Amino acid sequence: MRRLLHRGRDPARGGAAVRPPTKPPIGSCVVDTHTGRVGMVMGHEGPYVQLRPLGGGKEWDCAPDAVRRATAAERLSAATAYANARSRGEVP
Repeated sequence: MRRLLHRGRDPARGGAAVRPPTKPPIGSCVVDTHTGRVGMVMGHEGPYVQLRPLGGGKEWDCAPDAVRRATAAERLSAATAYANARSRGEVP
């Protein structure tokens, strides 16, 4: 039996396109799909993407394959949550 290999396809995975994960550009707003947190890309260190919450705070590392672009609604929700926390005095 002959196996056909299609360019960019992996027959072992049902023919799904195989692409290495791309790192989002610095300054873009993304969602960490493992945690659901919205963050801004601050840099790329080794195999990871470094993210920081929109209102500032401690950075965290995320695998590039677990990052996707944030929708407008997700960006607005994160910014609103930060503004509310700031008004309550929880963050500077």
